[in-house]
Amino acid sequence: MAPAKSIAGKKRKYFSVEEANKALPLVRMIMTDIVRQYRVVEDLQRRLSLVQKTSRKSAGDPYSEELAQSQAELDSEESKLGAYIDELRKLGVEFKGPDGLCDFYSMVDGREVFLCWKLGEPEVLYWHELESNFLGRQPIGAGALDES
Repeated sequence: MAPAKSIAGKKRKYFSVEEANKALPLVRMIMTDIVRQYRVVEDLQRRLSLVQKTSRKSAGDPYSEELAQSQAELDSEESKLGAYIDELRKLGVEFKGPDGLCDFYSMVDGREVFLCWKLGEPEVLYWHELESNFLGRQPIGAGALDES
């Protein structure tokens, strides 16, 4: 395993491709939870927005109770989503998107790069520079990240 680098008092974990792939069963479960939970939060946000549009914001508003209930439910579901994302980060994995995208820090020739994985992919097959994103992904074995 690559040494950890201290960033603002926290140790950053670096993964080899093999280590990232060994972590995938747990990462896959967490990312599945995140994707599902993100949909729940989006749905609640839409519902809350609709209720807020029809609410008259008056004392006798029949929607006020539903609005308060929906807001409480949204707060709870957002908290669950945050907990899943924190769980991923505690593993040393960076959450990149609600579509199941995440990155693992890695070191190549003394510089940091990301090993990139998306829910549905069988294993970590791509990497990219830190400044790049999903569109800058390159297959492992291409360019700077050669597993040989």
